[in-house]
Amino acid sequence: MLLEQLNKLLAQTSIKLTDEQKLKLVKYVELLDKWNKAYNLTSVREQSQMMVKHILDALVVAPHINGKNYIDVGTGPGLPGIVLAIALPDTQFILLDSLGKRVRFLTQVKHELGLTNVTPVQSRVEDFQAPVKLDGVLSRAFASIQDMVQWCEHLIDDSGKFIALKGQYPEEELASLPENIKFVENIILEVPGLDAQRHLIILNKAQ
Repeated sequence: MLLEQLNKLLAQTSIKLTDEQKLKLVKYVELLDKWNKAYNLTSVREQSQMMVKHILDALVVAPHINGKNYIDVGTGPGLPGIVLAIALPDTQFILLDSLGKRVRFLTQVKHELGLTNVTPVQSRVEDFQAPVKLDGVLSRAFASIQDMVQWCEHLIDDSGKFIALKGQYPEEELASLPENIKFVENIILEVPGLDAQRHLIILNKAQ
């Protein structure tokens, strides 16, 4: 049933996935549902709702990810990082969270799904130093944009991007960006099955 639901949702997008990728997304939802009962990883309780609110909500970001190395800060149970890692197998994702139970879950997901392009890390973002040059910092429901750029500024150089997944357009947050951070683009995302606004805010360091 989950696979059938996923196929119907994907048919409303331009995203193309292999059968193996689809099965991994279904398995991820099943693992999230299973672990959620003990670990309280997400407030979404129904698997069918997870498919829309977590899987498709993250998948629609995939066409806008360029480059080879990203970090998902405050990844929680791996959103959007795990989903993007499945959709973009040639891109490496560091999944950063400060809570051990979440990182244990991510480590289990990596093992069970055979994901070679994810690295779960338990750390506060301000204490973390990236081992490679990062193309971008991702965040979904992590913090305000001001907090995101302040805490993550050390992770990227002038060529890197801050990519924030937001619900409603964060007009006030963008109006008070630090002087050294530049607004690049707002991409309106359409999530099949979700009756809510979604915006992808892209920033970089001012040259």
